[in-house]
Amino acid sequence: MRVKVLGSAAGGGFPQWNCACSNCSRLRQGTLKGKPRSQTQVAIGVGERWLLLDASPDLRWQIESTPELTPKPTENDPARQTPILGAVLTCADLDRVLGILLLREFQPFTIYVTDSVHRILSEDNSMFRMLHRTDRQVLWQPITPGKVFEVAGMPEIRCEPVAMAASYPEYVSAERRSQLARNEAVIGLRIEDTASARKMLYLPSLPQLDDALMQQISNCDLLLADSAFWDNEELVRVRGSGRSAKEMGHLPVSGPDGTLERLRSATRPQKVYIHINNTNPILDEASPEFKQVKKAGFTVARDGMEFEL
Repeated sequence: MRVKVLGSAAGGGFPQWNCACSNCSRLRQGTLKGKPRSQTQVAIGVGERWLLLDASPDLRWQIESTPELTPKPTENDPARQTPILGAVLTCADLDRVLGILLLREFQPFTIYVTDSVHRILSEDNSMFRMLHRTDRQVLWQPITPGKVFEVAGMPEIRCEPVAMAASYPEYVSAERRSQLARNEAVIGLRIEDTASARKMLYLPSLPQLDDALMQQISNCDLLLADSAFWDNEELVRVRGSGRSAKEMGHLPVSGPDGTLERLRSATRPQKVYIHINNTNPILDEASPEFKQVKKAGFTVARDGMEFEL
């Protein structure tokens, strides 16, 4: 099983188009020791078949930048073909789902999604109806936290959604939220290669680290963990207002209860920080924060990075 990081930044990418924070400004000026990043997108590959984890707004460019994901002509259909079998959505946040609309070109594929997130996209948002212009253009396959599912066409892997203690996006009305299952709002993914028995955890949103999740982390071989913000008040400090990291559903990297300290002693999984907000100082490879992360055994994800399990 191959794990390709197509994008590693949080929503908006890095630099963010409307942001003049220190990180974004210095990257544009060429004075920051760091790299631009597209919005978080991961792909899982077995042979020549691929599964997308989420669907970022940068997906078209990410696919075109990855030769393994570009179409290969076949005798049956020399014009239209793709090695991408489908996508698993971890929540209804726009930076995780908008890419689905880029796959609308009458291409059959499967979307694995919780019932609640499916209802938000299919019932509340008319744009997603374009995915049903022909019969079986898109197959919505329901998944449930805690229940293993298999990906059609990829029997070599098993996936298990892991419920996160997080809420629905702000664009979802209070009335609609009251009709939905809370444990389906945000999920992580535990993916196992059945041949090697090696496992990965994909946690692009990480609101808390409880004992059960810590146990899962200790039993996996690769961890892709949310690192949106370095500290809890980061956005409030940079913008002068707004919500804290925890209020947005992101456990910060630093602090006594942050992911860096909590996961410092975890030695089995290869620890990778992903979903990095443009304000996070770990994007600066010359910063003391970046050095702290490296010293604690973490890798800071960058676009194009690949792992094999």
